[in-house]
Amino acid sequence: MGFPRGKSAFVSGATFGIGEAPGYSDTDLAAHAVLDALEKVNLRPGDIDGLFAAMPSDPFGQITLAQYMGIYPKILEGNRTGGSSFQTHAHIAAHLIASGEIETAVIAYGSNQRSAAGGLVSSPRVSPYQAPYRPMQPISSYALAASRHMHEYGTTKEQLAEVAVAARKWANLNPDAFMQGNLSVDEVVNARIISSPLGKFDCCLVTDGAAAVVMTSADRAKDIVNAPAYLLGAGQAATHWDILSMPDLTATAAAESGKRAFAAASVTPDQIDVVELYDAFTINTILFLEDLGFCPKGEGGRFVEGGAIAPGGQLAVNTNGGGLSCVHPGMYGLFVMYEAIEQIMGTAGKRQQADVNLAVAHGNGGTLSSQATLILGSEATL
Repeated sequence: MGFPRGKSAFVSGATFGIGEAPGYSDTDLAAHAVLDALEKVNLRPGDIDGLFAAMPSDPFGQITLAQYMGIYPKILEGNRTGGSSFQTHAHIAAHLIASGEIETAVIAYGSNQRSAAGGLVSSPRVSPYQAPYRPMQPISSYALAASRHMHEYGTTKEQLAEVAVAARKWANLNPDAFMQGNLSVDEVVNARIISSPLGKFDCCLVTDGAAAVVMTSADRAKDIVNAPAYLLGAGQAATHWDILSMPDLTATAAAESGKRAFAAASVTPDQIDVVELYDAFTINTILFLEDLGFCPKGEGGRFVEGGAIAPGGQLAVNTNGGGLSCVHPGMYGLFVMYEAIEQIMGTAGKRQQADVNLAVAHGNGGTLSSQATLILGSEATL
């Protein structure tokens, strides 16, 4: 059996505590997002029979959240692949829903990284081959990929800056975005270097925040909301854990995860209306646009020039402001999904794009390690 195209759908989603949320634990934040998502569609915690979560500070976070909320699900899942965990959760949930094993799945995440830690929290695991150089992980790994892309394809700091500027322009349309205001290419290029060639604005935010989404069967979804976001395709792939073992620093496993997701959905990149990508760093957006098939390999820098992925550009990318300007509480993958759902359902406010029928929600885990791609569609795509 292949992927159950269009047999499951997202009917609701919510975020909570974006930016700074002092006094809340990770679990508090996640629970609030879950309750808000359920309330939108008149569901209760007791209606959840599949609970998926990957909490940053608790390896048993899905069990903790179930206890906290008084949920007794049939399926508990906490698969952890870093920021792509939530796309993998949706992939699994789609099969479980299509088989009839569960009816209502919730995928949740919460992190108080900014208010509790005051800075970026990353894995302490560093290869013994890297340790003598004292890399700033994960930033230095992404800087390595950016340097190689610049060397191989002539990508410039100005092109990387276009990604950050576009994200900020989208954030200015999003009242929930943590970072707003004007940002120019020159400001990005001339900002303080964090790990060469990446400067301050090439790097994701450090925020608090939580998100939750609700999935159910396609048949039931139509009785719950007017415009469900159907899950048409999903794909996963991984090439390495440590960046030193990445086969090619300029080519990610998104080429494989995307190929599988597009094949399952029976659509092609040129049909996609909005693209939500895990932009922990500006190089991510360029790499994923290439590897997912929106432009040829090596052309990502030129593809984003001139505001091409900003509001009013040729392709709407990271319409909430992304991890660069909206929210990045340790793992960003669920916020990617939430924004894609909002766009399909037509509930994204001032940043809403017209006639959105197909959206990509792509997650990235580790240091360009785990890639997972979802294709979402409106009822017109079934």
